Amino acid sequence: MKSASPPPAFQAKKLGPNDSNSLLKELKDQFIGCAPGADRVKKTMQFLKTRFLGFYWVGVYVYRNGGLHVGPYVGPTTEHVFIRIGQGVCGTAVAENRNQIVDDVRSRSNYLACNLETRSEIVVLVRRESNGDILGQIDIDATTTSAFDTSFEQFLNEIAKLIAPDMELLATQQS
Repeated sequence: MKSASPPPAFQAKKLGPNDSNSLLKELKDQFIGCAPGADRVKKTMQFLKTRFLGFYWVGVYVYRNGGLHVGPYVGPTTEHVFIRIGQGVCGTAVAENRNQIVDDVRSRSNYLACNLETRSEIVVLVRRESNGDILGQIDIDATTTSAFDTSFEQFLNEIAKLIAPDMELLATQQS
């Protein structure tokens, strides 16, 4: 009996609409039987890490009590378990109320260095559907410069909508 071949890996740049739709359907299929909250968010981070090339760290930060608290992630351990608003790329996303794409993290004066492997980063805000309030964010570090573009940002915006109810559950939990 043949073993299943691994799914093809994608580049984050120039992700086409057909690829995005296919990947979103694949992720939704993985949610079947998965508990809401941390389990679904962790499964989503694992999915992103395995389906895209060059991702070093893939995770979420949950916005609660006036700051960002690390949530489920895949990658090396991070010392940045709490980030103040305005601090680093993640804190800047919340302070400016907009997603961040950083082509070269070494060019950012407020970059919080998590590891020496990271060269580019994308942060996409996760918002409550009813009013647009920030619930947290998806944070992805890549090992190459300029790894992300607006097509991938749009894809992550769809992922953010998908996991928003799960992030809301995480945001209401006590740390």
